Amino acid sequence: MNLEYFISHRLAFSSKKSFSQFIVRVAMVAVALSVAVMIVAGAVVSGFQKEISEKVFGFWGHIIIRTYEQSASYGEEPIERNQKFYPSLDTVNGVKHIQVFATKAGIIKTQNEIEGIVLRGIGKDFDWSFLKKYVVEGNIFQPGDSTSKNKIIISKTTADRLNLKVEDDVLVYFVQDPMRYRKLKITGIYKTGLEEYDRLYALVDIATLQRLNSWNQDEVGGFEVYINDVRQLDRMGEQINENYLPEKLQAKTMKDINPNLFDWLDLQNTNEVVIIVLMILVAIINMTTVLLILILERTNMIGILKSFGGSNWMIRKIFLYQAVYITVLGLLAGNVIGIGISLLQKYFHIIKLDEQSYYVSVAPVLIDPTYIMLINIGTLVVCLVTLIIPSYLVSRISPVKAIRFE
Repeated sequence: MNLEYFISHRLAFSSKKSFSQFIVRVAMVAVALSVAVMIVAGAVVSGFQKEISEKVFGFWGHIIIRTYEQSASYGEEPIERNQKFYPSLDTVNGVKHIQVFATKAGIIKTQNEIEGIVLRGIGKDFDWSFLKKYVVEGNIFQPGDSTSKNKIIISKTTADRLNLKVEDDVLVYFVQDPMRYRKLKITGIYKTGLEEYDRLYALVDIATLQRLNSWNQDEVGGFEVYINDVRQLDRMGEQINENYLPEKLQAKTMKDINPNLFDWLDLQNTNEVVIIVLMILVAIINMTTVLLILILERTNMIGILKSFGGSNWMIRKIFLYQAVYITVLGLLAGNVIGIGISLLQKYFHIIKLDEQSYYVSVAPVLIDPTYIMLINIGTLVVCLVTLIIPSYLVSRISPVKAIRFE
């Protein structure tokens, strides 16, 4: 039997009460809390990034194709629908879907209120899989159908501010020469939680905007491209620009169009790294302190083992085995606590958030087994490598003085 393992096992599970046992328990709790905090922080940050990214990409697509002349105002230079890349671009490896769109700014008016709004025209190829989940009242319409030309879907933010409901008729005025307006019927009300978009956009059939702009049926405002892997967003944007677009058209990713939001999401990664570094430092300091206390408390034992011919490395391994016990038990407890808290939040939504500030009503959670495994392996390796240094204290203890030590 491994002598070092046998001695460390007896010391770790000794029933005799001592100060070192109390310190060991404190160290285990510290490691457990550190690991739990890292797991929860990672789950929440990943949840935020996934939830908000999916909302932004689901609403607008991952890549927008428009003309170079497109200004910052709402409205487009018309583009011919008949392009070499449409609709065949969705057969390219990595591309999920492509659809047409158009936008036009207007003013929505009720009997008592007016509000600025941007109409987003959608066509027959529009993918409802995202937005359908966020329709809170009424129903969607089918673009291209003869009955959809005077229908509109507005956000709950707009509905609440203008006191509108499903089946109400609204007038939308457009500042152009000559001035035009349309009477539209509300068929549905959506709420994504992205206040920046909910406050501004409403959905109509693209044919409505084509008539208002005096475009023909083959002219659109642009194309929205959805890809399969968001991690390939920049690469796919470059690939589409270089290989599939004519000179007058340009593809921009949503990161290019809305950099502030994605910078905010990237900032969460920095916060996560800071938390992980701090928690690992706490674990290292605690484990180092515990190991020094264990060595000092067992000075007599060290002296006796040395007098019987025990090497410094053999005695160091006894205390390193004890450190492994403490770290592993702390990791197990930390995983139970961290994963438990994450699961409680995921299924019971305990922590609520201000949706206007955070874009979500509850703290989202994404439990990534790979991330949790890396946290555990990293914490264990860093703690054990760090503990090798204080274990050198054993080699400086004299057997004669150690045996006399009280």
